[in-house]
Amino acid sequence: QVQFVESGGGRVQPGGSLRLSCAASGINFKTYTMGWYRQAPGQLRELVARVTPGGDAEYGESMEGRFTISRSDAQNTVYLQMNSLKPEDTAVYYCRAEWDVLAYWGQGTQVTVSS
Repeated sequence: QVQFVESGGGRVQPGGSLRLSCAASGINFKTYTMGWYRQAPGQLRELVARVTPGGDAEYGESMEGRFTISRSDAQNTVYLQMNSLKPEDTAVYYCRAEWDVLAYWGQGTQVTVSS
């Protein structure tokens, strides 16, 4: 059974930082591309960042330079460091694991950027 434990979300003021974590079980983690996506109310779900098993990272528009994705295969965990947060970063952030045609989603964690 595939399970994700997402943590690190919450409320932060504009300009602040948060670090999201997603611990996965039930998959051969080191072979999966791991990613973070987000969905704001009334908006489509969009890519935030994803990292391949080889460590290559890809970022969504407006994320690169502020957000950094990393992974620990030893701990089966993917991280998202978010700096210089803006109100428009407010969304539910979802962890995703991809391998070939398989894809699994976490339950999401709320990030709210507000003064």
